[in-house]
Amino acid sequence: MLQRLYDWVDERLDITPIWRDVADHEVPEHVNPAHHFSAFVYCFGGLTFFIIVIQFLSGMFLTMYYVPDIVNAYESVKYLQGEVAFGMIVRGMHHWGASLVIVMVFLHTLRVFFTGAYKKPRELNWVVGVLMFFILMGLGFTGYLLPWDMKAYFATVVGLQMAESVPIIGTLIKTLLSGDPEIVGAQTLTRFFAIHVFFLPAALLGLMAVHFIMIRRQGIAGPL
Repeated sequence: MLQRLYDWVDERLDITPIWRDVADHEVPEHVNPAHHFSAFVYCFGGLTFFIIVIQFLSGMFLTMYYVPDIVNAYESVKYLQGEVAFGMIVRGMHHWGASLVIVMVFLHTLRVFFTGAYKKPRELNWVVGVLMFFILMGLGFTGYLLPWDMKAYFATVVGLQMAESVPIIGTLIKTLLSGDPEIVGAQTLTRFFAIHVFFLPAALLGLMAVHFIMIRRQGIAGPL
């Protein structure tokens, strides 16, 4: 049945050449675990992408129940965990995935650095990867406040104080994030939710597209 559906779509849109162009390409021998055990280190990038996909999917599920205001935020998270089928599992995946993706990005970055894959002609892709790392850090920071419990509240207060300590533009950064230079309140939660759900994911998707296009154009870097 799936083959019939594929043939029906392919007859109208001619998707086979596009699919082959994306999927059919040679993989260098040094990244084949069947030939080199060290090739497993080349899996960190793919694992990072896999975890990011899980974060997107689980986050989309969480937004169906989350209420981004200081009156209902905590109760909505509590309801999600206690009343919604598989809610605790999905939130756990999102929670632990936020930490695991940072670990995988760090390991991927180490592999790129120690194999010299950041050198010419891949310098720009290295810069894009570093920007993606900062965006993932921002996603972790903005998402931490959303449960609106005491731990999240005071951790955000400390984080905003650190942002304020940045020379010259520190106060501006804090005000932009919190909405109120004096307290962490309703505006802060709303802004963190918007940044976490809309702005940073959009930036991350754009950079990932650029990252993958450059990898496809330049190929996988050679061995050390």
